[in-house]
Amino acid sequence: MILRTQAIGKSFGSVLALREVSMGVEEGQVTCVLGDNGAGKSTLIKILSGVHRHDTGAYLLDEREVRLAGPREALDRGIATVYQDLAMIPLMSVWRNFFLGSEPRKSFGRFDVATAKRVAREELKAMGIDIRDVDQPVGTLSGGERQSVAIARAVYFGARVLILDEPTSALGVKQAGVVLRYIAAARDRGLGVVFITHNPHHAYPVGDRFLVLNRGTSLGEYGKADVTREELTALMAGGAELDQLAHELRRDA
Repeated sequence: MILRTQAIGKSFGSVLALREVSMGVEEGQVTCVLGDNGAGKSTLIKILSGVHRHDTGAYLLDEREVRLAGPREALDRGIATVYQDLAMIPLMSVWRNFFLGSEPRKSFGRFDVATAKRVAREELKAMGIDIRDVDQPVGTLSGGERQSVAIARAVYFGARVLILDEPTSALGVKQAGVVLRYIAAARDRGLGVVFITHNPHHAYPVGDRFLVLNRGTSLGEYGKADVTREELTALMAGGAELDQLAHELRRDA
């Protein structure tokens, strides 16, 4: 297992954001983290990506406990996070955004433009991403295409774990389908993918494992054979039968 948390918790002053949350990320699998607004998804991914440090529990990489010093250390260890804002510059070309901050250089430190264009084009194609022209501004791409560029960039720069923060939340049905296809492509290339979403209809087709959060508490982590899409939806919706359903699913798993 690449990444694992054991009963991690996080508080901000008197506010308990996460309580005893355990999850795992395997190579070549998609772990979906589901929950409504305020469930604790953002806090969890900020811990996984090194933005926050957990207060309790354990965070393990390759079965060794770590306490990340920041996002740079997480990236150096192969944990890449793609946030909703994508950290892209709309007026810059696709290839410039692909290498933003990690530009290939020739001798004397000159930017190797030809190599950057070629590699960007080849890596996008390898992921099955059809970009008409890597010279076009990234802002002219659709939301799904911009997400796909961010995914391909993370794969190229050696990510072992790819964390995607609500990548389909602002997309229509067709564009969401495009992003789900690229999530599956990243999984098929051997990455461990963490897919954060509030939409079980997007999570279930590509997910292998499902962690459901509710108000900072885990309602369980389930394999695909242990839970249906309807049960995931019911867990997220809550209500009087939530605790009973969660108990039954954990018992059956």
